Amino acid sequence: MAESISSRQHQILDLLLNTKAGLSIDELAAQLAISRNAVQQHIDKLERDGYVKTGMLNKTAGRPVRVFVLTEAGINSFQKQYAWFSELLLSKLRQEMGVVALERYLHDLAESLAQGLLPQFAGKQGDERLAELIKIMNALGFKARLNTSREEPASIDAFNCIYHDLAQKFQEVCEFDRALITKLLEQDIEHLECMAKGGGVCKFRAKPSDTPNP
Repeated sequence: MAESISSRQHQILDLLLNTKAGLSIDELAAQLAISRNAVQQHIDKLERDGYVKTGMLNKTAGRPVRVFVLTEAGINSFQKQYAWFSELLLSKLRQEMGVVALERYLHDLAESLAQGLLPQFAGKQGDERLAELIKIMNALGFKARLNTSREEPASIDAFNCIYHDLAQKFQEVCEFDRALITKLLEQDIEHLECMAKGGGVCKFRAKPSDTPNP
């Protein structure tokens, strides 16, 4: 769950998850054995943060009663098992396809993603193209930056790996990054350092274009 949610608010979200029709302040207070005012304060915070919203009004003895239900953000605040499921898929694919075919599959997958992103690079060259790539990588969850501090060609340094655990078990996953960066830069790249192999960062650098000898 989201870190900003208190333990009591976790309980409220859990109750609402199990009651799709929603619960009123009084119903929540009764189930949690706390005061109505305390529940109202927690609900105000959860509603302000977008985890709950007002649901349909039920009528009790002709009187409308306001209930609260989970929003999509509230539902998504519960723990997911994406990494476990991804590992299951990759394990099955590797078993059925083999290492080489799996790497090729991930390469093609990255190129397919890149195809939809290429319009953002239209008319951009050199540093502008690199800056756009960094922007996209950060939007995907990387903490990436352009490293120009050394007396060597600029590199793209990612200080996290968004699928680090998977990449440690399935190093074919790194081909996804290589293929994506290559396609978006429209230039071959070198994968100089890899966190999944014990590196401090994931470092990529565009290979210099071959120039004919004079």
